[in-house]
Amino acid sequence: MHTGEKPYQCSLCDAAFTRNYSLVYHQQTHSGAKPYHYQCSKCDKDFTCRSNLITHQRTHTGTKSYQCSHCDKLFTQKHRLAAHMRLHTRDKLYHCSQCDKGFTTKYYLVTHQRIHTGEKPYQCSQCDKAFTQSNSLVTHQRTHTKEKSLQ
Repeated sequence: MHTGEKPYQCSLCDAAFTRNYSLVYHQQTHSGAKPYHYQCSKCDKDFTCRSNLITHQRTHTGTKSYQCSHCDKLFTQKHRLAAHMRLHTRDKLYHCSQCDKGFTTKYYLVTHQRIHTGEKPYQCSQCDKAFTQSNSLVTHQRTHTKEKSLQ
């Protein structure tokens, strides 16, 4: 585990694991079998691992167990706190292969790369405009609501 070695390889995809039981759980995603079945009582979502159910249930309860030591912001999941911490430490683990600009999260890198590819996945349903980021589309859509209210 500490060496980073992942000797348990899935025969159906590229996933690899440090522990055999993790591979067994993973293989259930391919077969659809759910011998360990945990269901959320709020939304009926299914989980094969109890810890994933517990993490999921925080979305319903609002419980935020992970706190930033720099600014006291709270998070429901440990990996979200880790990503947030990189903002304070300025660790930029994700680098653009086109211009070598660095980013703290993979999401920000993917969004940035749209500048190079020209991809605009967020399309306005009322006109032909498209955007690289969802928040730009939301801002744009307000222009349509303002136009309607002025008429």
